[in-house]
Amino acid sequence: MTPMRSRSIIWSFNHAIDGLVYALRTQRNMRIHVAAGAAVLAASLFFRVGRAEFLAVLLTVAVVIAAELVNTAIEATVDVATDGYDPVAKVAKDVAAAAVFVSAVVALVVGYVVFFGRLTDTAHTLLVRVREAPSHVSVVALGITAFLVLVLKAVSGQAGTWMRGGWPSGHVALATGGATAIGFITGSGAAWVIGLFIAGLVAQSRVESEAHTVWQALWGGVVGVVVTAAIFALFWS
Repeated sequence: MTPMRSRSIIWSFNHAIDGLVYALRTQRNMRIHVAAGAAVLAASLFFRVGRAEFLAVLLTVAVVIAAELVNTAIEATVDVATDGYDPVAKVAKDVAAAAVFVSAVVALVVGYVVFFGRLTDTAHTLLVRVREAPSHVSVVALGITAFLVLVLKAVSGQAGTWMRGGWPSGHVALATGGATAIGFITGSGAAWVIGLFIAGLVAQSRVESEAHTVWQALWGGVVGVVVTAAIFALFWS
């Protein structure tokens, strides 16, 4: 092989890598496809799929990424060749996008066939373990309560932050949620009432410090009780 031929091959690889880097930098869909492909391949290794299934997943990922690369190249070519709107140029872009769509649909079907059984078995095992571990349910309930409070604060638009102010009170929501979790775990109404009494002291301190109004504190308590009770009813029965 002559040095010129060898150099030509090296530069071909360089140009190909430049094209891949460009697509990753400029195309959001390309980044999504690559991230999804990496996650699927990692899942294949995690679930220890068979050789044939792994090759099918690998080939499918490669086809989707290749289709996105071709789509990007066609869009760039059309943009160079046209100065304004051209119905034929639109057809070229639409057909290229359709190629990506078809490959993505096929990838979903392959993923369903390969992973559905494994994912349902794993989900069932996790659900059983969560049902048998009230401490885990408590953590999940408090986490969902905190997230919901954050969403409600953002939606309500009232002045305040997570730590202070706004509707509803996050401190009270977590306090009443913790009290409700204690009631479910112990199976004691008295323990729940004592927990709510302590949560009431938290609410009083938030109102007296003028961090929240009475209604903001009350609604925080409602959120904490309802969300925690719903989570325990769903996962710990």
